[in-house]
Amino acid sequence: MSAKQWFGVLLCGLLALPVQAALNIQRWQTSQGARVVFVENHDLPILDISADFAAGTAYDRPGQYGVASLTRHLMGLGAGAWSERAIAERLADVGASLGGSIDGDRASFELRTLSSVAEREQAVATLAAILQRPHFPKPVIEREKARTIAGLKEARTQPEVIGAEAFQIAIYGDHPYSAASRVGEAGLAKLRQADFIDFHRRHYRAKALSIALMGDVSRAQAEAIAEQLADGLPAGEAPAAIARVTVNPVGKTQVLPHYATQSHLFMGLPGLKREDADYFPLLVGNYVLGGGGFDSRLMKEIRQQRGLAYSVYSYFSPMAELGPFQIGLQTKRESTDEAVRVARETLRRYVDEGPSDEELTQAKNNMIGGFPLRLDSNKKILGYLSVIGFYRLPSDWLDSYMAKIAAVTRDDIVQAFRQRVPLSAVQTVIVGGQPNAAAAK
Repeated sequence: MSAKQWFGVLLCGLLALPVQAALNIQRWQTSQGARVVFVENHDLPILDISADFAAGTAYDRPGQYGVASLTRHLMGLGAGAWSERAIAERLADVGASLGGSIDGDRASFELRTLSSVAEREQAVATLAAILQRPHFPKPVIEREKARTIAGLKEARTQPEVIGAEAFQIAIYGDHPYSAASRVGEAGLAKLRQADFIDFHRRHYRAKALSIALMGDVSRAQAEAIAEQLADGLPAGEAPAAIARVTVNPVGKTQVLPHYATQSHLFMGLPGLKREDADYFPLLVGNYVLGGGGFDSRLMKEIRQQRGLAYSVYSYFSPMAELGPFQIGLQTKRESTDEAVRVARETLRRYVDEGPSDEELTQAKNNMIGGFPLRLDSNKKILGYLSVIGFYRLPSDWLDSYMAKIAAVTRDDIVQAFRQRVPLSAVQTVIVGGQPNAAAAK
């Protein structure tokens, strides 16, 4: 059986890592200054790696919007001694998979490989080349720019994309967290090879790198892998802090025309940092408001009692600086005004009163009871490790999670929501609404 076939068999039968009372998270720095978090587990012959750089879309410069996202994408399309095709073949030959993502704070690369020596070494060497020595070949750049521009044109015909971008600009204004919504076709077309080389040089350095490893290697092997990933990068300086987010105290409503049969509602403001004293009160409080599915206030008021929407949600997305708090739903065009009114009234009552004792108890029981499912696979644990490492959260963050949920009180929630969700500052974007929807506030 080939390595690729063996890995496929493992994935098909992959069972979760047994949930332990505590994860033994080990931490250190490489000789170049990259931060490392590691959990050793030998239940499966698999190694998961995440490499996260402070190179997210917030690091785009005005006039170069899109360069961060394209740089991250292009890095895997030719690096070191290998072409785009050779990289794909090297990973496929050993049954490894490479993925990743980008957001406002970080650009991430995720590798899953067999932990056996030959397969692991080939996969890790490939990732190291991608991180350290990308080619940025001009023909590939032009091809990917054309694809990105075509995708952008198509996406911006969709009401959910139009609304999401307008909402980000509404809540963040000129702050770098709105950069991803400001990417334009003309700006993308102007980007050149030198722009990607320069962005990589400035942001892909060891002191901007956090590495998370989870799986079937020893501490010594993990140290060697981390050194290999960071060694070819310049140490550089620690990344500059992202500018502080200032909340606009004056909320406004935008109604954007669209031919869709349903209106799309986006409502919210900047709300929560990743490491924040109000993290757990807002997390538990939002479960009651709109994060708990059919148990949530918004779902009961908007869907169950009035039938205005099939789904409605709210969430906090914590980031290095204030990430968004958002309420969202879709409704029939003729129901737009009523849906907006009910969403606002529900939020207003919740900020004023907080949850009932019954709602709070149910939320905490569900969140605590469901928490083990968040740690039931190596890949899920890796996701938490990458957050812990990148944002410098304490090593016991996961161990203390359930106790901190249990400790949240109604007064904690009321105080946190009143401070972080000032109703006068809530921004509203409606795509496809009726002409009088703007007067609903």
